[in-house]
Amino acid sequence: MAPRTITRAAVAGLAAVALLGSAACGSGFDDSSGDTAQSSGPASLQILIGSSGEAETKAVQDAAAKWAGSSGNTATVTPAQDLTQQLGQALAGGTPPDVFYVDAAQFADYASVGALEPYGDKINNSGDFYESLRATFTYDGKLYCAPKDFSTLALQINTDLWAKAGLTDADVPTTWDQLTTVAQKIKAKGQVPLALGDTRDRIGAFMVQNGGWLTSKDGKQPTADTPENLAALQYVKTMLTTGLAKYPKQLDAGWSGEAFGKGKAVMTIEGNWIKGALQNDFPTLKYKVVALPAGPKGQGTLSFTQCWGVAAKSKYKDQAITFVEAMTSGEQQMAFAKAIGVMPSRQSAGEQYTSAFPADKPFIDGAAYAQGPVNAPKMDSVLKDLDTGLQGLANGDPKTILQNFDKNAKAALGGS
Repeated sequence: MAPRTITRAAVAGLAAVALLGSAACGSGFDDSSGDTAQSSGPASLQILIGSSGEAETKAVQDAAAKWAGSSGNTATVTPAQDLTQQLGQALAGGTPPDVFYVDAAQFADYASVGALEPYGDKINNSGDFYESLRATFTYDGKLYCAPKDFSTLALQINTDLWAKAGLTDADVPTTWDQLTTVAQKIKAKGQVPLALGDTRDRIGAFMVQNGGWLTSKDGKQPTADTPENLAALQYVKTMLTTGLAKYPKQLDAGWSGEAFGKGKAVMTIEGNWIKGALQNDFPTLKYKVVALPAGPKGQGTLSFTQCWGVAAKSKYKDQAITFVEAMTSGEQQMAFAKAIGVMPSRQSAGEQYTSAFPADKPFIDGAAYAQGPVNAPKMDSVLKDLDTGLQGLANGDPKTILQNFDKNAKAALGGS
């Protein structure tokens, strides 16, 4: 499965969130009664993370140990086997960890039922977080949690295959028209121009580049069925039907990065996670990263992020917030970047990051024009239905896909 794509195991966790939502209507996770008051003495924080592997687990455990040693508290970091499921069950059972990763795609589900402490603006210099990330973790006007790190999409180019197609640096596409032109030249040489992921997490970038998106800024109204989004999907459909772009399954690959790594496509659109994947699986591949081509309405990309959630029922909220502040300092974010390849969520660390990793500059630059995931609760099934429609885009009707989304989203957003 492609990195940064919501797993279908999330269904079980979100079902648990639905259960806790009904419970929250009665007692409320924002209850400040005695059983949620901070205990006296040193805190013993329980931290649940969705780890990408041993390197991330060790990096977070080391950072937590450093914080604990300097603060006089203790912090136990546990990597979840299935974060969404375990977290959903813990929240529903009333025994949540004090601090935990919250994926942007599920944030609104937790915030809408009062499971999260809205502490975001208590973090020192919270305005230093990229605005697109602040917007992602804002619900009902409150910044709930501090962005942990982030990723954006960019265009990757296989430089050997690019040259084989007779292309040079001057041909790197910066607009849709130029993308079409170079793709036609590549196809004429018998190569597949672009490997493109078949979900909203890739195709949605074209909507943003044409001034569209799926929901309103406050996440309360569906906005898919617009001329801007229609033109974007029509453009992608033309790329697919003319063979200028292909989905990974058409290239016998599990995700676009695999197809790209195997040389089955000259270009792909992926996030900065592709760097580690290519280093591990295709270490001899030569490629470069550039900004996504701008659409008719300008530059656009998608951002993917997680925040440090603090449980509304934690007995150690003050210490938990202090812990998060330590985890999101510029120094600590750079330590995480070097250990596991993530990008700092603080703007002030951006220059330091690009100095250390100059090839990743297009990803960092994308923060200025990035769109975060749909920020609304109870949208999981609606978004899956949209992805199903996009997977059949080559033979489908873009207008119908967008209309179906708006209809389904309106029903979901209008529910109690």
